[in-house]
Amino acid sequence: MIGFLQRVRRAWVEVDGHRVARIETGLLVLVGMERSDTHAIGARLLQRVLDYRVFPDAQDRMNRSLRDIQGGLLLVPQFTLAADTRKGNRPGFSPAMPPDEAQALYGELLQHARTQHPIVESGVFGAVMQVSLTNDGPVSFWLQVRNEMAVR
Repeated sequence: MIGFLQRVRRAWVEVDGHRVARIETGLLVLVGMERSDTHAIGARLLQRVLDYRVFPDAQDRMNRSLRDIQGGLLLVPQFTLAADTRKGNRPGFSPAMPPDEAQALYGELLQHARTQHPIVESGVFGAVMQVSLTNDGPVSFWLQVRNEMAVR
């Protein structure tokens, strides 16, 4: 499972001209699911997202996590993160989890996030979304958790 984290001052998602999610200071996380991903992998990615130290402390060092600052978490499903871009000029999507499985796994991830953190918002699975953000820094990180058995 892939999480592309962006530290934001604010972020929101619109679908068909309607705002469906919004956070202030926190993390916008684009989430891509691969065929071998599981609930356990999603739980591990979520734990890393919540505990990843990307917010400044009193000495302006990235030493505080989303949990520490009680910031907002905006999760946005994005299947294109799982694209195979190794060759040619067009991405391939064979590594991506099939949509029905990915939607169920994303729903589990979102539900789990809401039990672990007080401010969780979400994009809409399968919708064409407009994602707006003010990246703070800019600070962005790619986190990936893999099923060790599938990597072999």
